[in-house]
Amino acid sequence: MGIATLRSGAFSLAMIGACAVLALGVGSGQAAPKQPATKEPAAQTPAKPNQLNLTRELPSPYSPNAEGAKPASPNPNADAAYGAYQRGRYVTAFREATKRIEANPKDAAAMTLLGELYNQGLGVKQDPKRAHEWYRLAAAQNDANAMASLGLMAMDGRGQPKDEKAARSWLEQAARKGQPSACYNLALIQLASDKPADLAAAVANFRAAAEAEVPAAQYALGVLYLQGKGVAKDTTQAAQWFRRAADNGDLGAEVEFAIRLFNGDGVAKDEARAARYFLHAAQRGNAIAQNRIAKLYVAGRGVPKNLVEAAAWNLAAASQGRSDAGLDQATAGLNPDERKRAEALAADRANLSQ
Repeated sequence: MGIATLRSGAFSLAMIGACAVLALGVGSGQAAPKQPATKEPAAQTPAKPNQLNLTRELPSPYSPNAEGAKPASPNPNADAAYGAYQRGRYVTAFREATKRIEANPKDAAAMTLLGELYNQGLGVKQDPKRAHEWYRLAAAQNDANAMASLGLMAMDGRGQPKDEKAARSWLEQAARKGQPSACYNLALIQLASDKPADLAAAVANFRAAAEAEVPAAQYALGVLYLQGKGVAKDTTQAAQWFRRAADNGDLGAEVEFAIRLFNGDGVAKDEARAARYFLHAAQRGNAIAQNRIAKLYVAGRGVPKNLVEAAAWNLAAASQGRSDAGLDQATAGLNPDERKRAEALAADRANLSQ
């Protein structure tokens, strides 16, 4: 089985409500065209199981489990309370934050921390209304993290009626102070607008969040450069932002940067390095990466040829709805022992996607 030039599929940044979606197409598995550097035609947007989404909302800046967001830097004003929070000692964090406020009724960092504890139900019973009250008190003291959290709560109607106008206002206030998650979420709202000024502002806010190492923003900026939306089309810039997002743990960016590496699109062609990115994303349960690394194992490109590994990754991808007749055919000649080993590996890998 030959391996065609790997490609991205149809990209679309659908607006708020439908979510912004990056869809990666599938390589055909046919022989590559004879013309050098010719890519396959764009594919149709794949079905839902094969889509990678730019989610509208990042978790709160204080969230210890914020996927795609780095933990906030320790705030010197939160001292023992914030330190306890970062170590997962939430009851202690609540107690210390309360002591801080008793000593200083204008301690915005402690107020925001109490808001977060109530918002997530950490160390206390979850109570969005109490969270909202504490965030409002902190925002009155110009705390940007509290403003960002209020924006997200207003957007979702948590602890208050849903209010998109108020959400945007809070996010704008926090973004003006450089709060990274506010910049990212505001950019997604602005991207929904058809006003040129909003598109320019969205790019600026994505960039501010990206420079603060928010992986989702780095990924989004890469998509914009790839599309030439709001910026001049620049595959080199796209590849650079995908790399930064990938190295910060963004799964979609890992796959996209691997495709750029394999094709030499915006970055020097390096099939072995591409294979490492594909393999890491596959091990994290991404069906697209599992399909791609299976193709590389069949062809022996970037990795040694290994039909057992190819079959195992193909089966793992198929368990997520990404079947591939070409890979099925390429691995059909395994003997019973090889097939058994591949199925055992696939069963283990299927758990990665759960």
